[in-house]
Amino acid sequence: MRTRTVLIAVGVLLMGYAAASAVTDPDVAPAGVLLFLAGVLAGHDIVWMAVVMAAGAVLSRLVPRRHRAVAQAAAISAAAITVVALPLVLGSGRAADNPSVLPLAYGRNLAVVLLVIAVGTLLARLLPGRPAERRKKSERPADKGRRPGTR
Repeated sequence: MRTRTVLIAVGVLLMGYAAASAVTDPDVAPAGVLLFLAGVLAGHDIVWMAVVMAAGAVLSRLVPRRHRAVAQAAAISAAAITVVALPLVLGSGRAADNPSVLPLAYGRNLAVVLLVIAVGTLLARLLPGRPAERRKKSERPADKGRRPGTR
């Protein structure tokens, strides 16, 4: 709980700093910034979240319950990394006369990162769970010192 409070406070301070900097900067066009922010919000909430929810629903039908959380985390991670890396893989902005603009093998590197996610997912499922996860719910020790309804 304390960590969450600190993170929220730091986030609010950073947003306040960004907003104050944007308001006092003479080169910032407020209409353009608001249009950009509206586009990002719409892209995230309408497109990205719909895709994530649909993929989660499909995975919940295809993957057994004991593997579901790891599979969903891997799928979301792989999708987010692919979305970010796709412009680099496709070479958007690459100039033919300047080879230093996008100098790396982004397609190969994306494949390596996706392979690492896949191997990590398999290892997470193959390694035995913690002893508390293997116990039946009725055999778990009671939480001492916690209030009801808290985690």
